[in-house]
Amino acid sequence: MLVVISPAKRLDWQERSVATTEPVFQEDAIRLARTARNLTLGDLKSLMGLSDDLARLNRDRFQAFQDAPDAEITRPAALAFAGDTYMGLEAASLDEDELNWAQEHLRILSGLYGLLRPLDALQPYRLEMGSKLKTRRGANLYDYWRDVPAQALNTQAAAVGAGVLVNCASQEYFGAVAPKALKLQVITPQFMEDKGDARGPKIVSFFAKKARGAMARFIIQNRLTDPAAIREFDIGGYAYQPEASTPQKPVFVRPYPVG
Repeated sequence: MLVVISPAKRLDWQERSVATTEPVFQEDAIRLARTARNLTLGDLKSLMGLSDDLARLNRDRFQAFQDAPDAEITRPAALAFAGDTYMGLEAASLDEDELNWAQEHLRILSGLYGLLRPLDALQPYRLEMGSKLKTRRGANLYDYWRDVPAQALNTQAAAVGAGVLVNCASQEYFGAVAPKALKLQVITPQFMEDKGDARGPKIVSFFAKKARGAMARFIIQNRLTDPAAIREFDIGGYAYQPEASTPQKPVFVRPYPVG
């Protein structure tokens, strides 16, 4: 199986003694960074709904983006992102063998880099997949990437003998994976909280994001290859609900509030 997750807006830039790899679509990232470099502060604020301070920070990041970055200004992708999903993934606590397995089986969708492996060398950036950044390929990043992420996932899955993709990404990011180009069976786990009311279990965004990262970690640590095995996921008190599930959308529920 391959597992795909979203990136995060927030970064953790502490130094890591981990060898990195070059992103597969490094040239595309350079091209997009050059395009973003030409945007004004007002453009960046509008593009991603940023405050003045965040617009300045990301303008400076794009200005500093290097075509051939050295290790001092990059970090391994899975260790550099620090959002809710990465609280569940806890990549920094994976051992060397687990990180190596993740390098073959975990992918991070990215508005700037297209598709990242966990150890790919990341330069600091923020560019959401839903951004309407105009390029020669179209009016937004979905137009820019087109079939590229899906075709890359097909190729990388074939390299490890995988026929299943576990989608632990958000709708915004998985929307960049063209369904007609993707040749893999897609399984999208759903994580819900049961508040004990008549409306039944509901998705709570923060908890669902963290659970998606925890699911990716569960698959990595157990080296899962059989999609049925993800039903054993019980981290954080979640339990598989067969009556609410389909093969494509397994549902996991836990009592709320937790603890």
